Amino acid sequence: FRGYCSRRLRRLRKTLNFKMGNRHKFTGKKVTEEILSDNRYLLLILMDAERAWSYAMQLKQEANTEPRKRFHLLSRLRKAVKHAEELERLCESNRVDAKTKLEAQAYMAYLTGMLRFEHQEWKAAMEAFNKCKTIYEKLANAFTEEQAVLYNQRVEEISPNIRYCAYNIGDQSAMNELMQMRLRSGGTEGLLAEKLEALITQTRAKQAATMSEVEWRGRTVPVKIDKVRIFLLGLADNEAAIAQAENEETKERLFESLLSECRDAIQAVREELKPDQKQREHSLENDSGKVSNIQYLHSYLTYIKLSTAIKRNESMAKSLQKALLQQQRSDEDGKRSPRPQDLIRLYDIILQNLVELTQLPGLEEDKNFQKETGLKTLVYKAYRCFFIAQSYVLVKKWSEALVLYERVLKYAREVQSGAGAHRNSLKELPDVQDLITQVNAEKYSLQAAAILDANDPHETESPSQVKDGKPLSERFETFCLDPSLVSKQVSLVHFPPGFQPIPCKPLFFDLALNHVAFPPLEDKVEQKAKSGLTGYIKGIFGFKS
Repeated sequence: FRGYCSRRLRRLRKTLNFKMGNRHKFTGKKVTEEILSDNRYLLLILMDAERAWSYAMQLKQEANTEPRKRFHLLSRLRKAVKHAEELERLCESNRVDAKTKLEAQAYMAYLTGMLRFEHQEWKAAMEAFNKCKTIYEKLANAFTEEQAVLYNQRVEEISPNIRYCAYNIGDQSAMNELMQMRLRSGGTEGLLAEKLEALITQTRAKQAATMSEVEWRGRTVPVKIDKVRIFLLGLADNEAAIAQAENEETKERLFESLLSECRDAIQAVREELKPDQKQREHSLENDSGKVSNIQYLHSYLTYIKLSTAIKRNESMAKSLQKALLQQQRSDEDGKRSPRPQDLIRLYDIILQNLVELTQLPGLEEDKNFQKETGLKTLVYKAYRCFFIAQSYVLVKKWSEALVLYERVLKYAREVQSGAGAHRNSLKELPDVQDLITQVNAEKYSLQAAAILDANDPHETESPSQVKDGKPLSERFETFCLDPSLVSKQVSLVHFPPGFQPIPCKPLFFDLALNHVAFPPLEDKVEQKAKSGLTGYIKGIFGFKS
């Protein structure tokens, strides 16, 4: 964008013949009210301000790794504010309409707020942002809906900065409003969502200074890593945001964000574990038999990551179940419809996560934890068996499906009998009683379908509908109603083709050649004269061999 502003400035100056001297000498010119006959002169100053602002935003990204560039960033922002002041002064002329004057004032207020925001002058920044927001709201109410969309979009971009300034001034309710704004963004406005994440992270970083320890399963562990403190402080807010998400897309985005933060926190703890190799190899203390604090904190963060992954997969499974029900009511063409196999894959991943939970260091001797995890495993095994049975029903394997339904009932009864004192930990899981009711209904439907399938005359008596498994190329003479011919998995020929015997190429062996005696040919072959020094001397003296 900075390069675009520079090119646009060059084109405008060339078109307006408003050049700053020549290639040998610079001659500065200023835009005055007397030459405002063309509105493109205002664009000159606007492009100057936009170029300075875009350079500041570029330096803001680079300042994350090079802190010295922050001084250059503030310098460019001050330059942008200076150009905005000049633009606002020129727009006070009688030649400029009221709408342009208001937009220039709002632009000036926005850049001033950004400069004060970077200087961390929260009160002045909030006043400037509020002035900008008020002007854009009035403009949105004064014009058509198409134009109001642009002004309202600007208001939504400014609101997070206002709430963050209010939080830094002392308004404690601003953090909750920032979280609500992140939920309303819905993942559709990338820049706004990214800005909200940055503001929320900065707020949590300030709160993390007061956090020193965390308690989990009756043990208190000190937390000394800042990244872990920030993550644990925002954990409850993230879980509440996921629970309040309006649609599956927003919920999936929040799950991914939480898992990403959790992975970063776990990596920070692993880096702390690396220097102390002995502590990692011998994690048990001599007297107490407990794992070290840093190892227990690693187990806690891993537990959060695996639990969040289980919740995400369970949420995806629920949405797929709804899609399966809708598919049964109305078939949609042109889209890949969900299948029970997709749900089986999700429950496989959940069961793998539960196995990893039972192997966490420090929890091997926790009987209650192991019992709760075992009950959760039975619940998800029951649902996995249920959808495996559903996949067998689709291919009319009635006996296999019936056996799997019985296995589902077995798992469900084990959960009900073993729940006892662990009912509170199973509240978030799917209800097994609903599953038992559904399985009983499916069993009766399956038995009826199996009887009808066995007595169906169209399947046993009509030879025109019997499928013998032969491809189309081998049954041209026989008429057969084969619905697969109009599907994507049509059987036309055997591929790859099978091997067939063919005659081998004959081999000839010349056995008589070994017993043939050839006549001597010495008299017909001329002997070569001996070469070399000896032959030369014999030739001189007339000796012949």
